Amino acid sequence: MTTRTRVPALGAEGWFTPDADEPTLLGQQCTTCGTYAFPKAAYGCPNPACLGTEFHEVPLSRQGTVWSYTDARYQPPPPYVVPTAEHVPFAIAAVHLAAEGLVVMGQVVAGVSVDDLHVGQQVELVVDVLFSDDDVDHLIWKWKPVSGTGTGPDAGPGTEESN
Repeated sequence: MTTRTRVPALGAEGWFTPDADEPTLLGQQCTTCGTYAFPKAAYGCPNPACLGTEFHEVPLSRQGTVWSYTDARYQPPPPYVVPTAEHVPFAIAAVHLAAEGLVVMGQVVAGVSVDDLHVGQQVELVVDVLFSDDDVDHLIWKWKPVSGTGTGPDAGPGTEESN
């Protein structure tokens, strides 16, 4: 039996914890104003009212609510790698992380289509294989619906529950 090496997909190094039992996205928090950023800011706080340039790396919330969603009917351009012989459409969700005040986009796990999603639905972060080559699995974060959830007090911006 061959052991497969698991690594973050190209460009996603340092964006999430790939081997944790409970994976998290890794963001930053400005030490001046407390604003969160994801992905990490190259230089300067993303808050236009702040001149801070120092940050702490912080794990972001593992659960959030669907703010918006769509599907990728057409194959994305390179550097995207088609994981199968032919492009299979997949769902993409913009997920509101209430504690951080961020909306983070990501693929939704295989088997979940836009017909299975709705705004305000609770989802959790998982790490999954984006594509494989040779003995390497290239990993990325994805969103997975939390069983038995729907809307609630943390339904995110733009929903009845948050207005």
